[in-house]
Amino acid sequence: MKKSTNTIWHHATVTRNRREQQNGHRSVVLWFTGLSGAGKSTLAHAVEEELHRQGCRTFVLDGDNVRHGLCADLGFSAEDRTENIRRIAETAKLLTEAGVIAMTAFISPFRSDRERARNLFSHGDFIEIYCQAPLELCEQRDVKGLYRRARAGEVKDFTGISSPYEPPLSPELVVATDSLPLEDCVSQVLTLLRFRGIISQGKNESQCDSKRHVS
Repeated sequence: MKKSTNTIWHHATVTRNRREQQNGHRSVVLWFTGLSGAGKSTLAHAVEEELHRQGCRTFVLDGDNVRHGLCADLGFSAEDRTENIRRIAETAKLLTEAGVIAMTAFISPFRSDRERARNLFSHGDFIEIYCQAPLELCEQRDVKGLYRRARAGEVKDFTGISSPYEPPLSPELVVATDSLPLEDCVSQVLTLLRFRGIISQGKNESQCDSKRHVS
């Protein structure tokens, strides 16, 4: 990769610490990973909804949305997937500097790419959340009809079918999105954020009143 030259990092007077103090919470990146159909986007947006209700500054970087703009020039080869994750990680890092709780909902199938993303952040700023659901269930859900097309050979390099998914070995949190109601999954994430001092211990549990499962 060609590197920029003749550039100097400009240190702003409004720092991340000052932004966090104004927001009333710490900034962090929640990196949701898992197979297509495992519930990453559903969970990330549900967590954001609850954090927003509690007055937190948040933003979700969703896989499909990002590929409409920032990563519209990338395909799904191993090299393009690596570049996709690199761009997302750098964007998430900027959001944490802005004092935001950033959430990324990407398959991000390769451990090396996720580890490279983690290494951009200071210790404790990167929380990997594995949305655990077996391939068979994700295929049954087939939310976007992509598994069917992949089985038919219409979609190449599809994770779980013609391209591997490498589950996290030591994620900060494993959420059983195959069996738990959505509100319980949200509660697990919020509990971790409180335990780590990202949000106040006084914040309430999720007020979701539906018993939907993650899909």
